[in-house]
Amino acid sequence: MFNRIAGRRIAIVHAQPGITRDRISAKYEIGGKTFRLWDTGGIVGAGETQLTKEVRASAELAMAKSDLILFVVDGQDGVNPMDRELARLIRKLHKLVLLLVNKIDDPKHEPRADEFSALGFENVFPISAAHGRGVPELLKKIENFLPAADLKPQTSLRAVGSTSRSANLAHPIAVAILGRPNAGKSSLINALLRDRRAIVSEIPGTTRDAVDIEYEREGKRYLFIDTAGIRARSKHSSSIEVFSVMRGEKTIKRADICVLVIDAAEGIKAQDRRIAALIQNARKACVIVLNKWDLVRTIRKQRETMEDAIANARTELFFIDYAPVLVTSALTGEHADRIFKMIERIRRAARAHIGTGKLNRALRAAFAANPPPMVKGKRLKLFYATQSSGNESREFAPPEIVLFVNSPRLLTQPFARFLEAKIRELEPYPGLPILLTCRARLDRHSERSRRIPSRKR
Repeated sequence: MFNRIAGRRIAIVHAQPGITRDRISAKYEIGGKTFRLWDTGGIVGAGETQLTKEVRASAELAMAKSDLILFVVDGQDGVNPMDRELARLIRKLHKLVLLLVNKIDDPKHEPRADEFSALGFENVFPISAAHGRGVPELLKKIENFLPAADLKPQTSLRAVGSTSRSANLAHPIAVAILGRPNAGKSSLINALLRDRRAIVSEIPGTTRDAVDIEYEREGKRYLFIDTAGIRARSKHSSSIEVFSVMRGEKTIKRADICVLVIDAAEGIKAQDRRIAALIQNARKACVIVLNKWDLVRTIRKQRETMEDAIANARTELFFIDYAPVLVTSALTGEHADRIFKMIERIRRAARAHIGTGKLNRALRAAFAANPPPMVKGKRLKLFYATQSSGNESREFAPPEIVLFVNSPRLLTQPFARFLEAKIRELEPYPGLPILLTCRARLDRHSERSRRIPSRKR
């Protein structure tokens, strides 16, 4: 139902009960009126027993904060004891309630909805979330409950913030929280928000959906994306987890900045390196967080222990060495707020620009001091270098250095890393990868010569 109203697949859908655990939310407009829709975990009898209490508490909190409750029941199964228990719980809240009898896929099945009148709710809607039956009438009813719009009414329903970033410069900073299962991703989000928005459990894989959580701090808007723990595909326990991990990988692409959370007590594993490689390949801004510092911290030589942990992380993840490393404890909240300072530091770095003259002098000196290697009898030659103006609509766009050379194929990976190091001596660009784009200086001239026919004498 959540996905049907949203018009896109946000929440994971599966026949197994208890799939939704965290509260998932999205903001929408209908008729120029704005409302926020929540999808909660099944409140009674679903999911692992260790998680039932947390899931129920999260759902009850969402209901307590809501003005209107959409109570969804299964029209094929009929009224069952769990429905009656939920009905009693909801009536105690004294909220507006719409009872949605789902899975009424055909008009001849509508009499099944009459049975649910016994639950005692006035507004009963026979609907089909799978096929969209009854949804337009439901949306019209929701619109009637909303307060008058302050802005000019619009006729369509759409997700707020679904426009491109170039059209909305006030778009929140999308921060993806990534890591292995049970690394403390959800705990870290709760520590940053100082609220138990994400469900935390010692069971690996508690988070399954990519949960978007909006947050405002000191006038800046953030969108934290809590993802499922990414483990090796051979270790996936079910199709649900495979889908969850695919969502986590896609989240990297839509994030402005990625926070890689590592269990400092266990140390860096092969899967941590794989996740770091995904971030590197996506060319995303990144911060590495060594979590569970409270389990690693020693009584003596705390600073030395912290420095050793950071040095080890840099060694193990050398290929993403541009990412700063922070040591935190999500459990105690120690150093967690430093993430906000680092995000702001990376945003300022993304605006830095190296002057063309300064850049060319430095790179020519680097070529002279350490000539590039021969490749099939040829050597890379640098004619000119400049920093691209970049994409102004992306606040965390990595810096792009354009090199005009004799042949882009002659740039080897080791020499590219050498040039990146020299560029960072001019401007460190913390948290940001550097894009080196090679262009053959003579390509344009040669192409033009082929297009212009020679004159006949």
